Formats: sequence, C-alpha cells, structure tokens
Amino acid sequence: MEASFLTGANATFIAELYQRYLDDPASVDPSWVGLFKELMEDPTALAREVKGPSWGRTDRKVIGSVDPDAPPAPKKKPDAAKDAAPAAGGLSEQDVRARVLDSIRVLMMIRTYRVRGHLMAALDPLQIQGPVPHPELDYRTYGFTEADLDREIFIDNVLGLEKARLRDIIALVQKTYCSTIGVEFMHIQDPDQKAWIQKRIEGSRNETEFSVLGKRTILERLCQAEGFEKFLQVKYTGTKRFGLEGGEATIPAIEQILKRGSQLGVEDVVIGMAHRGRLNILTNIMHKPYRAMFSEFQGNSANPDDVQGSGDVKYHLGTSVDREFDGKTVHLSLQPNPSHLETVDPVVLGKVRARQTQIGDTERVRVLGLLIHGDAAFSGQGVVAECFGMSQLKGYRTGGTIHLVINNQIGFTTSPQYSRSGTYCTEIAKMVQAPILHVNGDDPEAVVHAARVAIEYRQAFKADVVLDIVCYRRQGHNESDEPAFTQPTMYKKIGGHTTTRQMYAAKLVQDGLMTAEEAEEVYVAFQRELEKEFEAANSYKPNKADWLESRWKGLTWLSDEEEFREYDTQVSLEDLQKVGKALYTPPQNFDVNRKILRQLKAKEEMFATGKDFDWGTGEALAFGTLVLEGHPVRLSGQDCGRGTFSQRHSVLVDQTTENTYVPLNNVDPKQAHYEVLDSPLSEYGVLGYEFGYSLAEPNGLTLWEAQFGDFANGAQIIFDQYISSSESKWLRMSGLVVLLPHGFEGQGPEHSSARPERYLQLCAEDNMQVCNLTTPANYYHALRRQVRRNFRKPLIIMTPKSLLRHKMAVSELADFGPGSSFKRVIGETAALKPDAQIRRVVLCTGKVYYDLLQARQDKGLDDVALVRVEQLYPWPKNSVKAVLAQYPNADVVWCQEEPANGGYWTFVKLRLDFIIEELGHKSGKALYVGRPASASPATGSYKKHNAEQALLADQALTYAAADLPQPFTRASKLG
Repeated sequence: MEASFLTGANATFIAELYQRYLDDPASVDPSWVGLFKELMEDPTALAREVKGPSWGRTDRKVIGSVDPDAPPAPKKKPDAAKDAAPAAGGLSEQDVRARVLDSIRVLMMIRTYRVRGHLMAALDPLQIQGPVPHPELDYRTYGFTEADLDREIFIDNVLGLEKARLRDIIALVQKTYCSTIGVEFMHIQDPDQKAWIQKRIEGSRNETEFSVLGKRTILERLCQAEGFEKFLQVKYTGTKRFGLEGGEATIPAIEQILKRGSQLGVEDVVIGMAHRGRLNILTNIMHKPYRAMFSEFQGNSANPDDVQGSGDVKYHLGTSVDREFDGKTVHLSLQPNPSHLETVDPVVLGKVRARQTQIGDTERVRVLGLLIHGDAAFSGQGVVAECFGMSQLKGYRTGGTIHLVINNQIGFTTSPQYSRSGTYCTEIAKMVQAPILHVNGDDPEAVVHAARVAIEYRQAFKADVVLDIVCYRRQGHNESDEPAFTQPTMYKKIGGHTTTRQMYAAKLVQDGLMTAEEAEEVYVAFQRELEKEFEAANSYKPNKADWLESRWKGLTWLSDEEEFREYDTQVSLEDLQKVGKALYTPPQNFDVNRKILRQLKAKEEMFATGKDFDWGTGEALAFGTLVLEGHPVRLSGQDCGRGTFSQRHSVLVDQTTENTYVPLNNVDPKQAHYEVLDSPLSEYGVLGYEFGYSLAEPNGLTLWEAQFGDFANGAQIIFDQYISSSESKWLRMSGLVVLLPHGFEGQGPEHSSARPERYLQLCAEDNMQVCNLTTPANYYHALRRQVRRNFRKPLIIMTPKSLLRHKMAVSELADFGPGSSFKRVIGETAALKPDAQIRRVVLCTGKVYYDLLQARQDKGLDDVALVRVEQLYPWPKNSVKAVLAQYPNADVVWCQEEPANGGYWTFVKLRLDFIIEELGHKSGKALYVGRPASASPATGSYKKHNAEQALLADQALTYAAADLPQPFTRASKLG
C-alpha cells in the first residue's frame, strides 16, 4: 500500500515538479513549496502532515491520480479509531509515511541522474580532468545519511526494481548514467522520444551483452584501424594523412550503424566527413583497395590517365561501394570534401533527400545520412546549426541524420576552453532536441552499444541523434606537426597511453575469451595482408574513374564546349498552350487574391495573342515544359514561392481557407513533380543542400534563388569549393542553377550588385556558365538547355528586378516554340544606318541594355548599334567576333552600370582586345563606359543613381572616344 501512489506517471510528475522547484521555487504552486521545503530541511516533518498512503490533502493537489490537476479528495470527518489503527501490512502509519517519503526522495535522485548523470561519466580516456562531483547527484542532498545506505526503499518498478537498498539503487543509476557513456536526453520535449531513450538505456543498464564472436569482431576492427595507421606511419613517415590514432573505435561504431541499420531497413548511406580518419574509413569501411591507397601515397593519380582535371589530395577524396551485411546489401557513398570541414554537411543532406525522392522513400528509413565531425568544427562552424535548422522542415527533412563526432578534445592547437562556450562540443544539437550519447573512445564495447542505440533511435523517430566519441589525437594536427608546442600536458599523457586495441585485447584475454597469442595474431595477420598490398601497389593502375555511374549513365564529360553547338530546347506550340492553360486556370471555388487574378487574366491574354510574355511567364513555361517531359524541377530559396518581387506566384493561396494550389503540378496527370520551397533564412546551408541534391538528380532541374544577389556572399564557400571546381577536383558534375537578382535601380549598395565579377573570376576550363539575360525567351531556353544537353554544368544567372515588368523586356510565343533556341549573343534588332556607317558598337549585358535602348530612342540616334552578350562564360568568342566584323568602322565600347572594379570589364577587356586584334579592326582596343572603380557597389542616393545612369548612357552613345574617362583614375568619376 505504501507505494500505491507511485505509478509511473505520478513518479515522473513528482520528480519533474521537484526539479522545477529546485530551478525556480516561484514556478511551483505555493501549496507544493512548503512540502518540498520540509522535505529538504526536515524530512520527518512531512510525516506529521501526510494523511495516509493516499497522499491526499484538501489544501494540496491530489497526486494519487494520473492527472495532477484533478480535484482534491473530498474532506472526511476525522475517524479517531481509524487514525489510531496500524496501517496495512502491520506497519504503523508513521512507518508508511517514512517509506513514502524515502520513495519520493529516491525518485527525485534518480531523475537527477537522468538529467545530470553524464556530468559524472568517465568519458575522457586520458583522464586529464576527471568528472567533478555534482551536489545534486549526492544522496545526502536528498536527506539521506550513510546510515540509510542499507535501507530498503520501494521504487515501484522504476529502473525495473520493485524495491532495493539505497546503495544498490545508487550503484545502478551510476552504472547506467555515469559509466563510460553519458546520455543527454531530458531536454527532449517529445514524451515518446524521451521515454524510448530512458527505456532503452535503463532496460539494458546502458550496455550490450556481446557474444564471443561480436567481441572478436570488435577486436578485428580495432586491429584494422590501428594497424593501417601504424603501417602508413612506418612506410610514409611524416606524410600528411590526418590519421585516426586515438579514435580507432570509430571504425567498429560505423560498422555497427551499418549492420544494425541494414536490419532496420537502411539500403543506402550517404557519408560526409572532414580529414580526420578519412583514409581509414575509405579503406576499412568503404573497402577501397589498400593497394590503391598505397599507390596514391607513391604520388600516383586516383584516376586513369585519360581522365582530365586537377584532382585533389587523397584525404579529400570520396568513393562509393556496395557492402553486404547478413545478406542485405547497403550502398555506401563517401562524399569528397575540401578543407572547409563542415561544408560537406548540407551537401550530404541534399543527396539523401534526392535519393529518398527518387525511390519513393516517403518514410525516410531506406536512405540515411551519416555525418562525421570533429569536435572543434562541430561547435565552431555555423553551417552545422543551419543543417540542424533544416532537419525537420517539410522541404528538407531527411528522416534524421546520425552525427558522429570524433572528439579529439582539441582543434588544430586550440583547447576546448578557448574554442567553445558550452560544456560539450555538442551543445548545438539541443536546438532540435536531439539525444546526445557521449562515450569514452577507449571502451569500444560502449562505443558500439551507443552506435546501436543511435541508429535504432533514428529509425524509430526519423530525427537527428548525436554520437560523441570522446577520444584523443595521438599525432599532431597532421603527422609532421609537433603538438607538444601548445599542449605539453596532454601529449605527455598520450605518449604513455596504451592504445584502444591493446587495452581491449587485454580485456578479452583477462575474460578468458582468447589467449594473448591469439589476440596478437589478429593484429600481425593484418600487417601481413598490408605488406602484400604494399607490394601490389607498385603495379596498380586504376581502371575506371568513380563517376558517370547509376543515374549518370548516358551523360558525358565535356572538356571543351563548341560554341556553335545547338541544343534542342524548342517545344511545340500545343505543349506551350497546355502549360499556359494550367498557369492561368485556377481551380473552381478557389478564392484567388484579386491582384493575382488580374495577373492570371493577363497571362491568358498572352497565350491568346502570342505576345508580351513577361519574365515570370517565360520561367513558368520552362518549368512546365520540363515537368511535362518527365524532368522533375526543384526550386528553393527565401520566399521564392511567391518570388521576392511578387513575380512568380508558383503557389496560389486561397484567401479564405489558406489552402494552396500549385498550377505547375496540374499540367498533365503523367507529368513529373514541380517542387517550390520557401527556404529558411540561410544561404550557405541551403545552397549546399541544393548542390547536393543536384549531384544525385542529373535528370531534373535543381535551382536555388537568392533573395537578392548579394546575399549569395554568405554561401561563397559553396561556390568556391563545390560549384566551380568539384568536377575538376572530384569528377562530380552538377547542373545546379543559381538565380541572383541583380541590377542597378537606386536601391543602395546591398541590393544592386550580385557581384558577377566574383563568379567570372572562378571560370576556367568550361567549368560553369555565367549569364545575364535580357529576354524571357532566352531565360526559358537557358533553363531548358540545362537538362536537354548530354552533360551537366552549373549555371549562374544574374536575374533581373525592374525587367520583371519592363514593357520592352518581353517575348513572343514563337520565341519559345519550334525553331527557337538559346542565343549567346543578341545583335542589333532595330533598323539603323548601313553597317559601314555605324559610328559605334556598344556591347553590354543585362538590364543596362534597356537603359541604353531608351536613351538611343530619346536622342534619335541611328548610328550606334547595341549588342547584348547574354552569356559571359563560356565566352562566346565566335559570336562576338561575327558581330564586330559587321561594323568595321565603329568604335567598340563595353558599357556596364557596375563600377569598373566590379561587373564584367576586367573579364571582357582582354577578350575583346584579342578579337579586335584578330579582326584587324579599326578601333584598336575596347573602350570602357560605366561607373568608376568604387569600394561600395552602388550609391545609396536615388538622385545620384539617376544622374550616374543618365551620364553613362550619354557617354556610351554620344561621347567621342577621346573624351571617354579612364575607368581607374580619379578623373573618371561621373558627374
């Protein structure tokens, strides 16, 4: 009877209420404050107030019920006879009350171990700073004394025990929460997730009982991990490899994730990681041949001789493989990664999402993302937080990621106290309430157990989970570095520290599972295997490059695009009209916003007349015709469903119900899917995600749109390390389209320039395309060209703002239909004087063309030709050359609205001069018209902007060549 009120729900309620009291007494109902105060100050006082085991008082909430807010028990008249009688079981009422009090105090203590037990766990293999005793984990805090340790206490099946001695309860919770595994999970708000972790941890006492085979397998993995590193150290002393020494338990941990994952439905694992341990994982997890690795250490390429490109250092490379676990095949792919550590995280997540979409894995259990982090990078790199922020968003969720931290307890030379503010490097994971399992890397069984819990949790709840393997780094940051310069105490400890493999082998010998000779033979046998592989490396030749497989079959590598090559991007008029009808026809009884309804009417008029197609409609036609042809389209970015400038309206919102309708998903029942997503306010993470998505989906169109072009600055690492160079470094193609709103309209420095000069500076070897287009039709063809070609290249487009609704920036239906195609250069379209009498040819790109066109009309000029270079890179040399050849007597001027040190001038100057020289053109060299060099992209004054714009148009059209200012002198300042 004394434990009848201690149901699971009530025990949890009491413990949580008491914790709230400890944190803030004011947060607890006043009726409880006295109770808890008495409990801590004078435990015997409570017995004087408790009215029997039902624990019901009229002036306190009744907790004998599951509902803590249930009405109080009805008052009863005192029954002197009953009060005097002994309680059930022959105990006096005072004994019953004392036992109830003990139970409550123990439950509070157990709950505190669940919350703070990890602080006392033995996590550091080096024991540099052991656990600091926490007062809330001391039984004395709860009113117990040493004399109470042998008292038997009822805990109503908490920890799986009906009752136990206090000392046994303490030993049990310490074993569960304070051994070599520390678990943080009480911050989780979802009761099912929290209960699952608690049951999984407490039910097994936070350990796995491994079979003899299982323990031998763990030893074998440790022998492979340590043996590989030591072999490299002997054969290639001092060569950089960013070894795994000190963190060898990572290998059996990953093996467990894969093996248990395969049992739980995982078929495909996408892995991302930085340098530390990559070579070990490439060989011992990805099964890259050891001889191939040794060949690369000898200076040979990882790819066949006929594969071009720069390649990359071996600890940046990735690979893919099929592994079999108990008859189940799991495809593994390790993504290549630059030295920008965590930048691979969103790339992996994007690939996972794409693969889940491709195979219809709506439950998100078949494709898994596994990210392997370093401790300093995990806490220090902001993109980690961006990825956590995407983890449960509709358009980005991947069913949870397993984050494995190889926690060396040090950065390059920076100790934790200087590199993070929190207790652990994993604090950031709490933003999504991910459970965090900290584990001592020198206890490989605990590491494997924690890995098993991690994959089981992920598969059960489709949520992120963190496995923090606390270990050390035996060498310096790289193998030629001297770590004792900055951490002498740590590295004295490491120098005398036995390896994880040696400690575990000794444990198995002590347990009688194998002899010392048998344990050593496992290691020696592996060394013999490595020696054979080392010899074979001398004649090793890679026979194929690791690319253009699976969904990429049929595509080819293009090293030198022929400018005149045509790609079939035309569409029948019937299909265009079919897409158009879907665009301008909302569903019946759908309350469309009146302003948008007017736009839909305007679209209907466009398709009826075949004229005045604006930018948004041209884009929608590109998307619509692609999905009609079976190519999925995915567009994401900040507010891109509507469009930053209200130009897109891909998603219609019912003004009454707020139901949504996507016209482009209603073109044809057999069409592919069009996905448009309003992304989180992130550039770095989301662009990396979409790049990753494009790596896995070559047959679709993947786009990312910046809210304003300059916002892409926050994602510069993705442009530098992936978009511009991944094909050259890692043989990874991408057809990603990046839309960067750009144009000088007097909106100030931050909303004028997308910094096109930065992307042009990255261009070489036909690695990507950079365009600034002037017509909806050319934009349409540029988008369709991305998918219609038999190769993939990233496309950077400076998209317009004012041109979205400019009356001149329109196309006709015929421009999208049969016979139409993309135009790299658009020559003069007006009727001017004969070509020989043209005084000047002005080349430009983008929105400034319409400013020049309007100024030419206003001035009534007919001897100045305007030529639009729509594609800046690959540079359309032949097309530009053909246009300039038309005007043998003209000056050649490049006009831009950007400052001279920005925009295109520094990119086109030498190229134009080379063409002029080849032609023997009269002009001699190209002249510049535009804003002078400037530290800021644009003025913040609208009045000044207009004056500058008028002057540059005047200079381009009317100034004599001799009067044009020099772009990089003070005299060039406009006005």
